[in-house]
Amino acid sequence: MKHAGKIAFIVAILGAAGVALMLFGARFGLWDPITGFGLYRNYFNSLGMGVAGVGLVALVIHVIRKETSKAALGAIALAFGGACLTPMIANTLNPPKRAAPIHNISTDTANPPAFLVLDETRPGARNPLKYGGPELAETQAKAYPDIGPLMTDLPSEDAFQRALTVAAQMGWEIVASDAAALRFEATARTPVFYFADDVVIVVTPQADGSRVDMRSVSRVGRSDRGVNAARIRTFQQQFGA
Repeated sequence: MKHAGKIAFIVAILGAAGVALMLFGARFGLWDPITGFGLYRNYFNSLGMGVAGVGLVALVIHVIRKETSKAALGAIALAFGGACLTPMIANTLNPPKRAAPIHNISTDTANPPAFLVLDETRPGARNPLKYGGPELAETQAKAYPDIGPLMTDLPSEDAFQRALTVAAQMGWEIVASDAAALRFEATARTPVFYFADDVVIVVTPQADGSRVDMRSVSRVGRSDRGVNAARIRTFQQQFGA
């Protein structure tokens, strides 16, 4: 076992590559986002335990032999494996609040902005774009009572251009834009796993400015874990910045 440290270090490197593939493989077109998420959910903790275990064994062996440099390689592997296990440990000690089982969030639940260009043929979509009606509105109101229209003193044309600018800053892909109708549709991607969520923005002129409404819908998953509500909040914050 004189090469235990080197073996542990190699295992850690391979583990890091595996983690990168799970988290970002979809971004590079290796698979659909749901595949990467499935790999993460099924194998991430096991990977962390394996790397940490190999690192611990190597560390103990080389500490006993007083081989400092080789022990350091084992310690690196142990640290990486431990870092991978941090989310599981944190969630066990302090279980996160379960997000509402919804994935279609609108600033106007009475008259939600409609998608006119994006439709049910969008790639990888398992969720419909049709709004869920009063039941969904009630669930959203309880889960995200702060979500509502953005009111601005900007004229409607300026508000529309500001909304497009913020969308670009947030990295959304503009699918369709209609300046005359003061509306656009876009696709937003999550940084990790690269899940696609579809967004529609509609600007309505008001006597003292404009009203900006937004709807954000996940293509997959019953619950979006609060991602769409967070996206709406971020958009509104950046709009007013």
